Amino acid sequence: MSVPLRIAVLLGGTSEERRVSLATGRAVVEALRSRGHDVTSVDPALGAIPLEDETRYLGGDVGAEPPTLEELEYMGPVAPGTTLTELPTLRHADIVFLALHGGEGENGRIQAVLDLAGIPYTGSGVIGSAIAFDKRVSKELFAHAGVPTPVWTPRDAPVDEVVRALGLPLVVKPANGGSTVGLTVVRDAQTLPSAIELAATYDPDVLCEAFVDGRELTVTVLDGVALPVIEIIPTNEIYDYESKYTPGKSTYVVPAELASGETDELCRLAVAAFHTLRQQSYSRIDFRRSTDGSFWCLEGNSLPGMTATSLVPKAAAAAGIEFPELCERLVLAALRPPTGSAHSVQQSEA
Repeated sequence: MSVPLRIAVLLGGTSEERRVSLATGRAVVEALRSRGHDVTSVDPALGAIPLEDETRYLGGDVGAEPPTLEELEYMGPVAPGTTLTELPTLRHADIVFLALHGGEGENGRIQAVLDLAGIPYTGSGVIGSAIAFDKRVSKELFAHAGVPTPVWTPRDAPVDEVVRALGLPLVVKPANGGSTVGLTVVRDAQTLPSAIELAATYDPDVLCEAFVDGRELTVTVLDGVALPVIEIIPTNEIYDYESKYTPGKSTYVVPAELASGETDELCRLAVAAFHTLRQQSYSRIDFRRSTDGSFWCLEGNSLPGMTATSLVPKAAAAAGIEFPELCERLVLAALRPPTGSAHSVQQSEA
């Protein structure tokens, strides 16, 4: 164990991924305390949570569906420029562990506030967070860097042009968001307008991209090194919100059953995507393997989930890194000054 640190875990917030963030935060708080650290839970929507109230505030399941927009609106918006810097808990912490997902917590704004306040934090910086959160920008950078990504249509393309360009089925989702909230697989052109309308309730920039039929794969990149590949086999048609956060709704194969050459190529692409998106410390890169064996990068996740069913802890465990050690490793990485040295591209041994 390292020297005990004062750690503030930022969790909750008011994005559609609030419940996921609470579950991530709860797991991280317990893990860091088990390593001997002084940990405080802080919800940007509520403030610092007293220790005696943690069970009440942080308890509960993620649920099969995200909170409604009405529920989130009732809580009120989070103003990161005022709320966070006024919290003495953050200013007196040695470091902030970011367990937020979606919205203000993952799009670079919280990171900018913490940078201005001089408070170190886990995960990627402002630029990497903003880039990874915007799926349209991510895809443009992937294409430029030679990382294969499914074809997509320009912003606000007419419906007939979308179908003509992408064919059917196709995927409609908010360009800024996560946990597949607002995502629809469109198989009938007549349902495309309603799918676009749904996605637009979460973000005005709606992304339409080609659907890749095949296997769902993901690669965690930790300190520039790819951890064992995971294959996800959901019981639902796609790896949706329910499949992600409901125990028993998905099966995980770690490491994924791929030929050694395929594993090497997928890990190479994952590390390339990691650097393309300016990620730091850790990130999860999601792929589909099409029926012809090609790999297609969907997105990068700068603050991936750390719940009981999350993928990053599974990949780390397969590499011999238990969850408390992983959380502490992320904290210590954020406290190290950047070296600017190149990262390894090798596959970590399971």
